[in-house]
Amino acid sequence: MKKLTGILVLALVLILSACGGKATTESGAKLVEEGKLVYAASGEFKPFSVTEGDGTMSGFDIDVAEAVAKELGLEPEQKKFKFAGIVEGVKSGRFDVAVASHTITEDRLKEVNFSTPYYYSGPQIFVRPDSSVQTLSDLEGKEIAVSKGSTYADTAKEVTDNIQQYDSDVVALEALNKGKHDAVITDFATGKEAISSGLKLEARELIGSSKQAIAVSKDNEALLEEINKALEKLREDGTLKKISEKYFNTDITTDPEE
Repeated sequence: MKKLTGILVLALVLILSACGGKATTESGAKLVEEGKLVYAASGEFKPFSVTEGDGTMSGFDIDVAEAVAKELGLEPEQKKFKFAGIVEGVKSGRFDVAVASHTITEDRLKEVNFSTPYYYSGPQIFVRPDSSVQTLSDLEGKEIAVSKGSTYADTAKEVTDNIQQYDSDVVALEALNKGKHDAVITDFATGKEAISSGLKLEARELIGSSKQAIAVSKDNEALLEEINKALEKLREDGTLKKISEKYFNTDITTDPEE
């Protein structure tokens, strides 16, 4: 009987582990840790997330994550992780959510669910001042640098096979500033922040628009619903706008098509 009981306990532990959550809220939302919202960001995507001297992260994404956690009545717990592996971390239950400037794409939607967008953006071409490149077509066959795991590589593939990938957009921009590559494609806000911080680069064509949202595991519909309600509240009371203006001096949280 003891052996059978042990087997049943082990089976229950495995089932709970497979669910990707160790605790649940009253609404049924699964959490990695009781009372906490464990969220992932890269810490390498200034001004969205940047790693401070003490190892903690700060930035636009971080402020949004902490505001959402507060609205949910949970303690925010940040986890720094390489951008390319964050979606898989959410999918496997390592993190409750990712607040890491993920653009909503069809491929990512196969792996995780996304909240309503918390900001709107668009990829832009950045070059050195002496570059003749103005548009994406001008980069035909040239060398373009992007961040690993981002959607910008897909944009670059439209005009070239010569694509160099870095762990972060900031590192790619720094390499461009040092004379490497012909261009970097990244989020317009990230590029402009790099320029304002001293990199001698220029912005050229803005390529389309995109929606960035919080990634949640597909088996955690209750948490997704709670997060969407939190974002709606934060949008209505002006919190998202205030956070945006803190980092960009403008509101990137409102849908430009509305």
